[in-house]
Amino acid sequence: MGRNGLVFWAFLSLVAWAQPYRLVDATGKAVEVRSVERIVSLDGITTEILFALGVGDKVVGRDDSSYYPPQVLRLPSVGYQFRLSAEGILSLKPTLVIGREDVRPPQVLDQLRQAGVDVVLVPTEPSIAGAKRKIRVVAQAVGQAERGEALVRALERDLLALRAFQAQHASKRLRGLFLYLRGPGTTFVCGEGSTPVGVMELAGLENAAKGIRECQPMTAESVVAAQPDVLVVFKRGLESVGGLEGLLKLPGIAQTPAGQNRRVVAMDDLYLGSFGPRAGRAALDLFRAAYLMSGFVEVGP
Repeated sequence: MGRNGLVFWAFLSLVAWAQPYRLVDATGKAVEVRSVERIVSLDGITTEILFALGVGDKVVGRDDSSYYPPQVLRLPSVGYQFRLSAEGILSLKPTLVIGREDVRPPQVLDQLRQAGVDVVLVPTEPSIAGAKRKIRVVAQAVGQAERGEALVRALERDLLALRAFQAQHASKRLRGLFLYLRGPGTTFVCGEGSTPVGVMELAGLENAAKGIRECQPMTAESVVAAQPDVLVVFKRGLESVGGLEGLLKLPGIAQTPAGQNRRVVAMDDLYLGSFGPRAGRAALDLFRAAYLMSGFVEVGP
């Protein structure tokens, strides 16, 4: 590369870090980000994207759903994304707070804005199109649009690999049922509109919870009516009900093909539960676990 080329790339680098950054976030409103020197992330997948974009060193705080990549765990937590307080976030002196569009309570966001902090909300649509929008919003917020496009292209390559693998191993379509578990007394059946079910369908599993929107309390009747071939759960959820044996004792499970054949796939919560840069890989891992393996399978990132 000649001198002119070096000058050009140096110029591009300066432009990439020039502030403020302007974007339209998930609310549809224009947002100006004046500084990314101190970022607090309120969502696990947003945190993952920030690190993938190369600005992890700017992140000074996270919420409890942020545990990937592992170095994130060294950062202070501001609590869970749906039980936030402005005081805890402001104590970290953020210049930018970024998280999913449905963080709660919403008045916390107003308090942050009133304190002079820039706030960017990220879309949560559980689809590949939504994953791309999510990556692009985060990338624009931190001035890394080009790196964001690189992440989108990597996601598209993963999806091509997924489709090729699915075509190579085509077989009778299985019915999958996703159960959200937080202890034996807090169990839900999830259907259309929930993120894990979106990844499940991307993996080639038919959603067995037809007619159920988002997550509804689990009943024996709803489980038996679904007649799933395979159950899909979060790893932490499975642990909360006493592991595989505890799951098989929940109402209705024993009356399903999945329960009778002990066909259960347990996946890392963040890996399965968020459409982000790793969505294609997560769907491929779930496809392999559901179609090419039998019995109980654990899947990590």
